[in-house]
Amino acid sequence: MTNHQSIDQIDMGFINKANILIEALPYIQRLWGKTVVIKYGGNAMKNEDLTHKILEDVTLLKYVGINPILVHGGGPEINTMLRRVGVESSFHNGLRITDDATMEIVQMVLAGKLNKNIASDIGRLGGKAIGLCGKDAELIKVKKKPPLADGVDLGHVGDIVSINTKLLNSLCADEYIPVISSVGTDENGQSYNINADTAAAAVATALKAEKLIFLTDIDGVRSDPEDPASLFAVLSTEQSMNLIADGTISGGMIPKVTACVDAIEKGVKRVHIINGTIPHPILLEIFTDKGIGTMFEKAIESPKEA
Repeated sequence: MTNHQSIDQIDMGFINKANILIEALPYIQRLWGKTVVIKYGGNAMKNEDLTHKILEDVTLLKYVGINPILVHGGGPEINTMLRRVGVESSFHNGLRITDDATMEIVQMVLAGKLNKNIASDIGRLGGKAIGLCGKDAELIKVKKKPPLADGVDLGHVGDIVSINTKLLNSLCADEYIPVISSVGTDENGQSYNINADTAAAAVATALKAEKLIFLTDIDGVRSDPEDPASLFAVLSTEQSMNLIADGTISGGMIPKVTACVDAIEKGVKRVHIINGTIPHPILLEIFTDKGIGTMFEKAIESPKEA
């Protein structure tokens, strides 16, 4: 028979754990049955411990009745493999120039090694993950990106034409967690490299997802890049564009924030930029009152909503 502690013997740590669960309750209730698309890649993927904690977050979302969809890239792994086989990497304005040899490596790393490892890791945590790439059931159909304004041809880099939402909705309804690598296909079955941020945004907008979360190596949007205390917890689409116009948002943050605004304009309810290099970033952002990153929405409804 278990010996119960008296009230004055209970460690406050246990009570704090209960309070944390209660704080999460309204957010779980609002998100139950809703779709949350998570873009994962970059530096967070290079740390096994951080990866484990992120996948724990994704698995927990499914167990509390939310439908997570994980979209991943894998630039560092691709670069490593290209060096190993002696293929030179070339970039133009941040986009990888993808010739035939590079595309073969991209597909091998993304759709093979990384995608299946992530699905397997979720399985070991008790989740039911299905590893997919855009070539599976024409999940991500693309057309070749035309030459850029300066005449540069990026090769096997695609512009997304459509997303197979029927497949994703069926998997989510059947208790699976789709894990999608950013490789697309054209009408002839040719493989194309896709920017993972772009792929995640396309999936989220096609599904009219409740949330789109970008895991990055930055905290979010700050009014002063050097001051962590200047982080914006919530931004409306209008505020975001004004901050770009007045130069507060600049450099590499401009395309990230523009992508967030574009996703909201196309039907995603809320978009988040959060730091994926801290433990359990997804849970901290969406299940706590304060959050850890910047949340974007059409118009600010309250200081922090789910």
